Amino acid sequence: MPKRQEIIEVEGTVTQALPNTMFRVKLDEDAPEEWKGKEILCTLSGKMRMYRIRVMPGDRAKIQVTSYDENRGRIIFRYK
Repeated sequence: MPKRQEIIEVEGTVTQALPNTMFRVKLDEDAPEEWKGKEILCTLSGKMRMYRIRVMPGDRAKIQVTSYDENRGRIIFRYK
């Protein structure tokens, strides 16, 4: 049975909105040591698209990052 991929959840701030619901997110200082202050490219999760949750630059968000590609992530929650 194959090992399940490791998914890490971190918080960050959206810095830039790009075409096709892509965003640049700067990770917070409470992220794991190798990701502190790093900017990653993120997309919206399916539920956020389905419920048409708007994400704007300056919003705080919760991000899922897989161990396969640390430069990309998925926005799963937008804080108010």
